[in-house]
Amino acid sequence: MADNPSYYVEVANAQRYYEGQYICGDVFLSRRLKTQNRILSVLSDGMGHGVKANVLATLTAHMSINFAEEHKDASAIANIIMETLPVCSERHTSYSTFTIVDIANSSANILEYDNPECLIMRGGNIYEPEWEILQLDNIDHEGRSRTLRTCKFTPVKEDRIIYISDGVTQSGMGSDKWPFGWQRENYVNFVQQSILNDRYISAGKLAQRVVDMAHTNDNFNSKDDTSCGVIYFRDARELIIATGPPLDAAKDKEYVEKVRKFTGTKIVCGATTAEIFSREMNAEIKDNFTDMDPELPPSSSMQGVDLVTEGVLTLNKVESILNKMTPLSKEHGNGPADKIVSMLMAADKIHFLVGTRINQNHHQADMPVEIEIRRTLVNRIARLLEKKFIKDADVEYL
Repeated sequence: MADNPSYYVEVANAQRYYEGQYICGDVFLSRRLKTQNRILSVLSDGMGHGVKANVLATLTAHMSINFAEEHKDASAIANIIMETLPVCSERHTSYSTFTIVDIANSSANILEYDNPECLIMRGGNIYEPEWEILQLDNIDHEGRSRTLRTCKFTPVKEDRIIYISDGVTQSGMGSDKWPFGWQRENYVNFVQQSILNDRYISAGKLAQRVVDMAHTNDNFNSKDDTSCGVIYFRDARELIIATGPPLDAAKDKEYVEKVRKFTGTKIVCGATTAEIFSREMNAEIKDNFTDMDPELPPSSSMQGVDLVTEGVLTLNKVESILNKMTPLSKEHGNGPADKIVSMLMAADKIHFLVGTRINQNHHQADMPVEIEIRRTLVNRIARLLEKKFIKDADVEYL
């Protein structure tokens, strides 16, 4: 995710596979470059479906995002990809297409090759940037397109960039309702109406709605891999996790005050930590037995805090769940660790406030390192959130 004085960038995608396939021929990749205040997102569509399409789309997506990260200009990126990708010997066309979205500071750059045209929404209205057509004269395969499109514009808060594979616009093709497919006009109207009906619809929800509608057009039997990515410029959702008592007990009040003044979602992890909060905030801790997990103590509630859980064991399971999840995972359990994961997924900016006093309850020789050393565990969770889920996570020690 990238920051701007007036907005935060949410990136999400949704997919549905060609009916009967267990792997998608469309590939999404997103990368957050924190030091450059930059987001890269790529959608590649491999020709056909199944493993072959996935392999070629994966190759294209990785090349695209790596070349874009190196700041190669649009023509250079396109030429390298086109010279590297094989051409179908029968159809004489490229094996995969791509869309690259590069957001840096207050600028958005889009490069498209043979994917449906990106849709840019400014609130509920369609925004039309100035597109430039690039011609690749050195591409010598007959039948392969030599034309790319690129544009650059300055996003404002409540802008959205929607990019899709042709499984969306071609959905319903051959049906009585959509004999020529859903096509761009109907897809655009659907997106526009979705935003007008829900002004603050999230990137993930909008992407899923588009894919679900395409699936409906196909009579719930997808005729192609169907993908939609959405980038949404909006206010940030923030979350803080306080875990572990401060190194110096004299800083307990300062520790609690940092969380009390925080304006987002608040989670406290650890029995000793919760006792400090209960004392300093004069708030009672109440056990909650509705979210039981046989591996963990139950969560608790406290006025002024959204969730209270046990500490290192629960965070250890949070890391395990995040490792197993994908960015498209929708279902979570109901245990304390699952609740934390759901709250993390709903947030954009996650701040970990880590006390560094040793908890003697866990300071045993036979305890795993990730449980004994809270800092190491929190750092691993923060890295997962940034690398795998494109969140903005930072850690503060006290």
